[in-house]
Amino acid sequence: MVSKTVRKYRAEPRSSASATSGWLSAGAVAAAVGASLCCVAPFVLVLLGLGGGWMSTLVGLSSYRPLFIGLTLLFLLWAFHRLYLTPCAAGKTCEVPAVRRRQRIVFWLVTAATLGLIAFPWYAPWFLD
Repeated sequence: MVSKTVRKYRAEPRSSASATSGWLSAGAVAAAVGASLCCVAPFVLVLLGLGGGWMSTLVGLSSYRPLFIGLTLLFLLWAFHRLYLTPCAAGKTCEVPAVRRRQRIVFWLVTAATLGLIAFPWYAPWFLD
């Protein structure tokens, strides 16, 4: 039997806080992919068996790497602030502990993957030697 409070939260559309957290996580991942594109893309293409001199043009994106890293960190800090430091408004789905816990788990998984992409240029030589 489902309680009235759970039924109430299931009937509500997604709250703006959880929607914003989702967009912040997606923005952080997109910025991290942009930051590591100069290094990850050639590595993935080599793993797929594609090669050639044209791959050296992907290194041209490395000048934008600091900008993308800054955007990534900004998105991650903003998402952290929304999840941990901003109080949840009454009646929102973020009031449910299970929802808040799931949002935080997804945030930390995205953060780990994002930091792994940012650090790729430093640990890539271990795989290529």
